[in-house]
Amino acid sequence: MRILPSTLLSLVLVSGLTGSALLAQDQAQPGPSAPTSQGTSAQPHKVPNPQHQAKRMARKLGLSSDQKAQIEPILADRDQQMQNLRNNTTLTPQDRKAQIRGIVQGSDGKIEAILNDTQKQQYEQMKQEHRARKHQAQSTVPSNS
Repeated sequence: MRILPSTLLSLVLVSGLTGSALLAQDQAQPGPSAPTSQGTSAQPHKVPNPQHQAKRMARKLGLSSDQKAQIEPILADRDQQMQNLRNNTTLTPQDRKAQIRGIVQGSDGKIEAILNDTQKQQYEQMKQEHRARKHQAQSTVPSNS
């Protein structure tokens, strides 16, 4: 079952709805390399791979190779910005959450600009399905800890 969290994280970053999920993960899982355990961990999980994320999106949304090539740098930029947020120990949880939402909304807008109407609908459906899975996973985490 260890594959599920990293797969979930990849989908979170792809789906664009990471706001509270990343914040909750950072706070709920103290990182092994973290100097403190109050949600300020340097890297509590694997760093996402933009190439892998773009490949998964290409498969799920039927992206052309050109679309995939355009989306990959957007994902890489989003991942880098998210990593910078994880490393920033000066942010309050509310500030972190707001910045995460801004990053996600910005990258989502760029991604959606590349998609055709059908792909946009599929992308929205992917995000909704992810929200449902995320909600279910978060509701079961306390009982497994």
